[in-house]
Amino acid sequence: MDAMTPRFIPPKHLTALLLATVLAAPAQASPWGQVKDPSPGPTAVIGEASNGCIAGAQSLPAEGHGYVSIRRYRNRHFGHPELLRLVAGLGQTAARRGDQLVMIGDLSQPRGGLMSSSHRSHQNGLDVDIWFTLAASADAANRDTANKADPPSMVSADGEGLSARWGEDQRSLLKAAAVDPRVDRIFVNAAIKRGLCAREPDKSWLHKVRPWFGHDSHFHIRMKCPRDATQCEPQKAIPAGDGCGKDLDWWFSAEARKPSKPGGPRAEPVMPAACRPLLSGG
Repeated sequence: MDAMTPRFIPPKHLTALLLATVLAAPAQASPWGQVKDPSPGPTAVIGEASNGCIAGAQSLPAEGHGYVSIRRYRNRHFGHPELLRLVAGLGQTAARRGDQLVMIGDLSQPRGGLMSSSHRSHQNGLDVDIWFTLAASADAANRDTANKADPPSMVSADGEGLSARWGEDQRSLLKAAAVDPRVDRIFVNAAIKRGLCAREPDKSWLHKVRPWFGHDSHFHIRMKCPRDATQCEPQKAIPAGDGCGKDLDWWFSAEARKPSKPGGPRAEPVMPAACRPLLSGG
């Protein structure tokens, strides 16, 4: 999950959002952020999204056909080659609709691993954030996001569904990602999922679109483990169905809006042994 910049949040969702943000943020600086370059050699995905790393990661180009990579000063524009190809495909989807560009947010750090801010996941080179708002140009995208302000929310002011900003550009981009067989799941705000469930006559592509805290101005793609990634640990399979039933209703319940406080500090998982040489090596 990603830390959110200040914006209007319906009070009934504020408690859950704040708690989720606290749980997602590492308590101290991570040494992985000090590693500036990928490791040499072939690409290898190691571990899982929230406890892993990546060897031989590749850098997403700053610009491509239909997309622009923003906030590159974070040095989080690295990933598996298949993830980079997926991003390129989404850019082409946008280019077929017009001249505006898809804004690509964080992928992973040069060798993956835990980030010191914003994400608990994005650790093994298979995650990427895609902003729903399109940019008029690469210069505009970099200028408008340089001050760390996020693009506007796609959720209505009452927190119940889609805002007037949502349109076919956003729908086509999200659907293109959801129908891609390389994609395992996509995280969006529960209100976006609810809006899609109400509007889409064909709900089959909504299966991978999963509700999560935040994610009202961007969506988070997580790819499946590549076939040759023998050290990659996949996430538990998504339940069958379109996800538009009782599971989605829970996100608008009193329990979801007022989650219980954690009992104590979160225990950090043990780093996969194959990641240690990447953190200490040159």
